[in-house]
Amino acid sequence: MIISLTVAAGVMGLAACSNDNADSSEVIVESKAGNITKEELYQSMKEKYGEQALQELLYQKVLAENYEVTDKEVEEKVAELKEELGENFELVLQQNQLKDEEELKEVLKDQLLMEKAALKDVKVSEAEVKKRYEEYKPEIKASHILVEDEKTAQEVKKKLDEGTKFEDLAKEYSQDPGSAANGGDLGFFGPGKMVPEFEEAAYALEVNKISEPVQSQHGFHIIKVTEKKEKKSYEKMKDELEYELKLTQLDSNKIQEVLERELDAANVKIKDKDLKGAAEFTEAEAQTQQ
Repeated sequence: MIISLTVAAGVMGLAACSNDNADSSEVIVESKAGNITKEELYQSMKEKYGEQALQELLYQKVLAENYEVTDKEVEEKVAELKEELGENFELVLQQNQLKDEEELKEVLKDQLLMEKAALKDVKVSEAEVKKRYEEYKPEIKASHILVEDEKTAQEVKKKLDEGTKFEDLAKEYSQDPGSAANGGDLGFFGPGKMVPEFEEAAYALEVNKISEPVQSQHGFHIIKVTEKKEKKSYEKMKDELEYELKLTQLDSNKIQEVLERELDAANVKIKDKDLKGAAEFTEAEAQTQQ
């Protein structure tokens, strides 16, 4: 959705130019092979991206009329992304053709508008939220040393038992390029982020204790848990857990229904016959919004 919204902004910016008859023939590129006007560029982009771009802009305008997303909500989403992506944050911006954090905020605001519309009629019970709370496990912070075989793992464990620093052995032995240089540090993670064998062993450890070798599909891990977050009270977590439960009920069909409902209520009329398809919503397009 990030890329398509970026395309939409570009195409509709050109649309504004094309509607000004005095400027539509303005030359924007000169060459020996011939000139290119604003109108030619607009027509070319309309043919390639027109319906998709117009559809995205329709959603933006219609949803912004009926729902509100605050700056604080957008900032919180940016903070979540930064924490999740870490050093890869800037790279992800580049991959999605976003020039900076401000442009990301614009895209996130549109996504939050769509989310609010989709969640408007979704209900979850108090019992479901309490069950989610009982099953909830706070994030933990851990380091590991990953080696290929059990013999090497036992060798490393022996050195640890003899007092060699975990960080030093991680740099020397670990086959995990993402953490070895940092002394094996994996940062914070929660349930479902690691392979099951690793997760089970890590959550069973006390802080600053070191595991026996744990085998997974990646090899043999020696794990050290360095920090565990405390589980907050139910009252403090209730809203967050309710929101997460509602998100699990969203699928492409639900999003399709919501967007069709919003467009119908807005009485949208597309005057450009070449872009009539922008008001038609397919299941395949719904999946791109998730």
